[in-house]
Amino acid sequence: MASYANQECFQSNDDLPIVLLHRLPSFNSPLKDILQPHFHLLDPADSPEPASSFLSCHAKSVRALICVYNTPLSAATLNLLPSLELIVAASAGVDHIDLEECRCRGIIMTNASTAFAEDAADHAVALLIDVCRRISTADRFVRAGLWPVKRDCSLGFKMGRKRVGIVGLGRIGFEVGKRLEAFGCSIAYNSRKKKPSVPFSYHANVLDLAEDSDALILCCSLTEQTRHIINKDVLEALGKEGVIINVGRGALIDEKVLVQFLLRGVIGGAGLDVFENEPDVPRELFELDNVVLSPHRAIFTSESLEALHELVFTNLKAFFSNKPLQSVFQIE
Repeated sequence: MASYANQECFQSNDDLPIVLLHRLPSFNSPLKDILQPHFHLLDPADSPEPASSFLSCHAKSVRALICVYNTPLSAATLNLLPSLELIVAASAGVDHIDLEECRCRGIIMTNASTAFAEDAADHAVALLIDVCRRISTADRFVRAGLWPVKRDCSLGFKMGRKRVGIVGLGRIGFEVGKRLEAFGCSIAYNSRKKKPSVPFSYHANVLDLAEDSDALILCCSLTEQTRHIINKDVLEALGKEGVIINVGRGALIDEKVLVQFLLRGVIGGAGLDVFENEPDVPRELFELDNVVLSPHRAIFTSESLEALHELVFTNLKAFFSNKPLQSVFQIE
């Protein structure tokens, strides 16, 4: 990779396509080593120069950008890159990217949903099973030595044949539905649009979906329209025995309301992989046997990361070869 010790504006002397790596200095992605033999990578985080002047220096040469994980990509940064045509997001969610600016500029975006879909769906179903069958609670019960003393652990409830509502039937949501069908669950969904080829029942709004479900699983993107899409009314509609699972983004749920509903026993339980103010998790949840928590890890397995790296590489090669892209995110 080119050294930026003595920074000067330059165009690559080789024939490799130029790609900007947009990352926080703390994000040391293995993508650099994987892509370096195939692309001329520009990495402002490796430069002693301020990012704005670095970007201005190389602006005209940058047509493609990799946004590493959840690195914020603002309109101000995008405005420094007038030649930008493609953003390859190394994440499933894209709420950290200024979508309106991308839409106005006609910038194409791909995300990592195809790489992460199966593992995220597995995690969502695992959270649902855990909440229903109190597996984590039972594990703590045994480890604490309570089995010989108390004998009876918290009673769970049957998951099979439950009515499950999926909020956001993209690639992840569809994989969740496929898995839950095997348990005999009845699947319904809410999404931006009805999907004619999908065998699941469609509900035009989340409130109706909640009223007709025993459990809700959140798989949608976070936008201004979906922020706090799970509110007091939806939780009340879900009911006292209802369960909510979130592998999307924390702010899809009004977290303060959810905590109060769980403390008061107004809903049956929750499995949460994401939170509104990560890594801060409401401490009131820690002692609840009907709540299972994980640290935003639903998508991460060694296999999913390998698939991500392959997807990023494939999309960059396709872009510079004028071939179709995979996992294109539809900016609306």
